[in-house]
Amino acid sequence: MKDKIVVYRKLPNDLLNYLQNHFEVRYFPNLDEHSYTQFLNELTDAHGLLGASLKIDQEILNLAPNLKIISNISVGYDNLDLPELKRRGILATNTPGVLTETTADAVFSLVLATARRIPELDHFVRSGNWSASIEEELFGVDVHHKTIGIIGMGGIGQEVAKRAHLGFDMQVLYHSRTRKQEVEEKLGATYCSLDELLSQSHFVCVMTPYTPETDKLIRERELQLMRSDAILINGSRGKNIDEGALIKALKQKWILGAGLDVYEVEPIKEDNPLLTLQNVVTLPHIGSATKETRYKMAKLAIENIEKGLNGQTPPNLIK
Repeated sequence: MKDKIVVYRKLPNDLLNYLQNHFEVRYFPNLDEHSYTQFLNELTDAHGLLGASLKIDQEILNLAPNLKIISNISVGYDNLDLPELKRRGILATNTPGVLTETTADAVFSLVLATARRIPELDHFVRSGNWSASIEEELFGVDVHHKTIGIIGMGGIGQEVAKRAHLGFDMQVLYHSRTRKQEVEEKLGATYCSLDELLSQSHFVCVMTPYTPETDKLIRERELQLMRSDAILINGSRGKNIDEGALIKALKQKWILGAGLDVYEVEPIKEDNPLLTLQNVVTLPHIGSATKETRYKMAKLAIENIEKGLNGQTPPNLIK
């Protein structure tokens, strides 16, 4: 008898076909309020879950007494109650590595877009306001030869550092749980305290995973330490930044601007004040959102769940 997998993320057809040939599959490509009840009903005899973003807590787990493994199609796993999964003997996996470079591209695009005010000036042109050379009030700021501070020097942080140093001759500062000797040697990066990084960097990139320790890591105090000409970039998790404090900092010009791919509540609410500010560039959590990378992530997630259900150690087991 085949193991049953409940999939709650849209998959490429060939990968879905592969799963269906090897497992009993219940497929919810767009999990919403209409399909959620049926999804919950399918958990009763499910052996594996494969998807992303959905909060997997005790309430969900209580409905899935036969569950053996959860395969997260993402590098982050703050949606998983890991202590509860461990207590129940349920494996959990993620998809690191394959999205590293793509996410770094997206993060650095935010650096460039905020510095050169790309969305704002695109709107300026499309609105028919370009009738002569632009005046100084619409000028951006240089990126090359500036100082970038990276909070969290994991794989994605290192790729951002590489783009900054090798592509734009930027000085790289970083703050991380551990020092990265190789990054320091290859990219001339300098390890420093968080306060030093905030006070010296023209661009501050938050790249740390979300944990209880990083919850609202950037608050009013930290924002006030930043340079008045600094730009804050968040490509990690929305809850790493106190959004209310950031809105205040942007309105009162404590900092120059912000580039955001993540938010405290996603999708962002229409009445969020961030959407009214011209000195903010907003993206809809697209860090890994390219066809090539999402395919690789889904393929790796399937490999994880297949090996887990076959009694093997998944390649990306979260410990």
